[in-house]
Amino acid sequence: MKKILVTGGAGYIGSHTLIELIKAGYTPVVYDNLSNSSPVAIERVEKIVGTEITFIKGDVLDKAHLERVFDEYDFFGVIHFAGLKAVGESVAKPLKYYQNNVTGTLNILEVMKDKGVTNFIFSSSATVYGDPEVLPITETAKRSCTNPYGQSKLTVEYILEDLAKSVQDSQVWNIIALRYFNPIGADVSGAIGEDPSDIPNNLMPYISQVAVGKLEKLSVFGDDYDTVDGTGVRDYIHVVDLAKGHVSALDYIAGRERAFGFEPINLGTGNGTSVLQLVNAFIHATGQNVPYVIAPRRAGDIATCYASSDKAKNLLGWTAEYDTQRMCVDTWRWQSQNPKGYRP
Repeated sequence: MKKILVTGGAGYIGSHTLIELIKAGYTPVVYDNLSNSSPVAIERVEKIVGTEITFIKGDVLDKAHLERVFDEYDFFGVIHFAGLKAVGESVAKPLKYYQNNVTGTLNILEVMKDKGVTNFIFSSSATVYGDPEVLPITETAKRSCTNPYGQSKLTVEYILEDLAKSVQDSQVWNIIALRYFNPIGADVSGAIGEDPSDIPNNLMPYISQVAVGKLEKLSVFGDDYDTVDGTGVRDYIHVVDLAKGHVSALDYIAGRERAFGFEPINLGTGNGTSVLQLVNAFIHATGQNVPYVIAPRRAGDIATCYASSDKAKNLLGWTAEYDTQRMCVDTWRWQSQNPKGYRP
């Protein structure tokens, strides 16, 4: 059983990925500081999979602690989810984002290098494409960022590319940067899901918290974009599909006889959905009312963003399976069963 260090494993995407890792025969070890997540998520994953999961409370900024963890376990590789992810907050607090997302990743990579662990899957983002010139977005598209969150992810990608092609290390690293589009949905059990600790920055938990009565109304940021209905268009992907993409990436690494260096891979559906289309799909799928108001555009937001997922299909054998209705139904099951998220 290959052991995988999963940083940020108690978070939204991390917790769902634990389930898929265990199903696929991997043994995850979770390392998380719980700054935007709950230990309850790990407990619920344990119930879903019927096995205990090793949890270590730790911060990626604590390099000495990381070194002790690597001394204690023999890891096949690392899936690195840990990071800050709110675009608006990143504009207000850029140093905090660079410190966590860049320095934290450097700490992990340096410890991995010292300990001879060279299989790394990075939680990147479609924000590295900035405002795309061509749609759908392929992995070779020009990269530029419109906010510090995206810049922090892009900076790490540059570091990973340099590491993979450095003379000393070129023959040893297997690095996959998975560029996520917009994950929504939840496990079919309704036991785990997205649980932001504050007012949600992402659209779907905002919609579901309005539907459950936790928030009064949804703010739609901007209705004057050059899109089908004036609201921003994104590529929404079910979090379980996304989680399976990480397993496909690990399987790909495990099946290679020689190191390949650095590969960026999009994980999306290839379909663009506007904010209002998603709101209406949620209302239709769940029968819940979602009152909304139009608000000014948010700093750093773009009009349209959706993926080409051909590379994921060709290289990893992965494609997204779940449609928007399933994403909405699964989100509502989680939110309605857990109106306060993981809090009692």
